Amino acid sequence: MKKVFVNGYGSIGSRIVSFLKDDPEITVVGIGKYSPDSKVDDAISKGLNVYVPESKLDSFSNYKISGSIESALDQSDLVIDAAPGGHGYKNKKNLYEPKKIPAIYQGGESTTGAAAVSELLFNSRVNYNQALGKYHVMQGSCNVTGMGRVLEPLRNKFGDQLVRFDVTLVRRWADIEQTEKKVSDTIEMTEKPHHGDDVKLYFGKDAPLYVRAIKVPTRQMHLHIMDIRFKDTAPKPSEIHDVFTNEFGVATLWTAKGTKDVRDYAQNMGFNFTDTNMIHIHANMTTAIGDTIQMMYSDDQTGIVIPENHMLMQAMLFEKSYKDAFTHTESIFHMAEKKQKLQEYFAKNN
Repeated sequence: MKKVFVNGYGSIGSRIVSFLKDDPEITVVGIGKYSPDSKVDDAISKGLNVYVPESKLDSFSNYKISGSIESALDQSDLVIDAAPGGHGYKNKKNLYEPKKIPAIYQGGESTTGAAAVSELLFNSRVNYNQALGKYHVMQGSCNVTGMGRVLEPLRNKFGDQLVRFDVTLVRRWADIEQTEKKVSDTIEMTEKPHHGDDVKLYFGKDAPLYVRAIKVPTRQMHLHIMDIRFKDTAPKPSEIHDVFTNEFGVATLWTAKGTKDVRDYAQNMGFNFTDTNMIHIHANMTTAIGDTIQMMYSDDQTGIVIPENHMLMQAMLFEKSYKDAFTHTESIFHMAEKKQKLQEYFAKNN
């Protein structure tokens, strides 16, 4: 039995903890909180131990706190850092490295430059084995994770027939639960988006991948518009869809009119946090034009990185084979069942 501490209780931290509590191989030491707010009571009501920075203990005097974050780390075998972007590096230097504790960082951090948290950006579909036994690894963001789930199967299938990938990321403005974050009435262009460079960290620095990004006023998932160029005539759309028939975390949908349709279905089915934890290929939008396949798929924003964190944790803590880690993650997240339900509900009309 390994002990894991989750440092942060926002969109990612709260989701990770909810699944770790169902993992018989893990004991959750607790969660780290930095602000005395209603989320402290929420965590305690769910049976979680709450730890806060030693310097802020007095600020939490009205809550039943279990101790300092520093003391929680002393009890832990690994920490999943779910702090806001940029704080992970500070935590690495001030907490994790001095205590020699392995740590997983989230997509708001960096793998390059002076504030790099790791040299490895993880994507279970591409570089699982590289994370075995590592001490500091960054989990890619939702958009970066989603591109890996689509690009790697295509690369495995078509190899040197592929010439170029052009991707437009249509990003959601905020997560559903981030009610304090205003959704602005504008389409915002992203100058020099990091996503393409992040993908190339596991896809290869010379990969013919070109990414642009915009942010639109919605909370209902991201949408990726991808053009895939081939050396010769592009395959049929059905051949593209066949690539993902047995692919983990990729569902092929025909009748969803938009991202809210998918989210509403997840909510009606009682999926945790209304997450599907996967990519949804909108198959009715896939077309072949000459040497190019045009496709669209929606990306379950925060939800998609949660099973990835679970896979990464197994590589770092247990050094499991990919097959064993995949089997265990599936037993916790039930991705195959979710995929089947989504595909049946949004099946092609005959």
